Amino acid sequence: MRARRSLPALLAASLLGLVLSQTTLTPALTDTTYDNNTLLCACCTEPGSCLFPGACLQCPVGSYQPLAGQLQCLPCARGFYTNFTGSPLCRACPLGSFNNITGAESCISCSPGSFSSLQSSTSCSPCSLGTFCNSTGCSKCQTCPAGREALQNGATDCTPCRPGMHKPAHQTMCQICSSGSYQIHWGQEQCEICPENHYCPSPDVNPIQCPSDAFCPQGSLAPGYCMETFFRKAGDTCELAPVTIALLVVGGGVALLFIILMLLRRRRDTDGELSVARTPLLRKERPQGRYYGIPCDAEPVYAGW
Repeated sequence: MRARRSLPALLAASLLGLVLSQTTLTPALTDTTYDNNTLLCACCTEPGSCLFPGACLQCPVGSYQPLAGQLQCLPCARGFYTNFTGSPLCRACPLGSFNNITGAESCISCSPGSFSSLQSSTSCSPCSLGTFCNSTGCSKCQTCPAGREALQNGATDCTPCRPGMHKPAHQTMCQICSSGSYQIHWGQEQCEICPENHYCPSPDVNPIQCPSDAFCPQGSLAPGYCMETFFRKAGDTCELAPVTIALLVVGGGVALLFIILMLLRRRRDTDGELSVARTPLLRKERPQGRYYGIPCDAEPVYAGW
C-alpha cells in the first residue's frame, strides 16, 4: 500500500511542473533576456524588436521600429525600404529608383527612357523632348549629341537630323537651316552657305548653277535678273540697253521743248498784262482850251526859223 504524500509535497511538485511547462512555452529568443520572476522573455534595450505574447521578436523586412519595448513594428513608407530584420529605420530609395508601396523591402530601378533625380521617389519621370536614357536606373536624362534629336518624351535613343536641318551640341532639337544655306546629309551639326554663282531655293537640295544672264552672290535664294528690255547684264552689274538710251534721249528732248514752250507762254502772258496796264494812260483826254491862240490839241506849227 502506497504511502500518501503530504500536502506540502504535492504543492511543491505542482509548482515545479508549472515552471517547467512555462519555460517550454516561452523560450527566450535572440536579443532577449529571461526574467525569472515573470517566467517570460523581456525585450532588450536595442530598437528594432517588439514584444509579442511570450516572446521578443525582431521586426521583419519592410518594417522598422526606432524605439525599444514597443508592441508592434511600423511599415516603411512609400519611397523607403529595409531589407533586413530588426531594422530601427528605413532607407530612402537611391537616385534612379523608386517604390510606391508601403512596407517595401527593396526599390525598383527606373526603366529606360525615364529617370529619378531625387531620393525617396515614389515614381520615375519620362525624359523630356531632346533628351534620352538608354539604360535602367538613370538619375537624369542626357541631351542628344550634335546632329541628333529625341522627338518624343521617354526616348531611349536619338534620331539623326534630316537633310535641310542641323543641331549643334548645346541645342536640344534640330533646327531648319537659315535662308541662303543648305545641308543635304543626315545627322549634321551645321549647314553650309550657298556658294557664289549658285542659288539655293530649298535647304535640303544641292546648290543650283546660276543662269548666265543672272546674278547669284553668295547665299542667294534665287537668281537676280536685270530689268528686261531696259537693262542688260554687263559683268557684275547692269547697264542701260540701247533702247533705254534712245528713250531717254527722246524723253529729254520732249521735256526741253515743253520747258521752252512754257517760258514763251509765260513771256506772252507778261506782255499782255503790261499792255492792259498802259491802255488807260494812253486814252486819257486833255482839257479843252487854247494856249497862245492855238488849240491845245492842235499840231504845233513851226515858224520856220
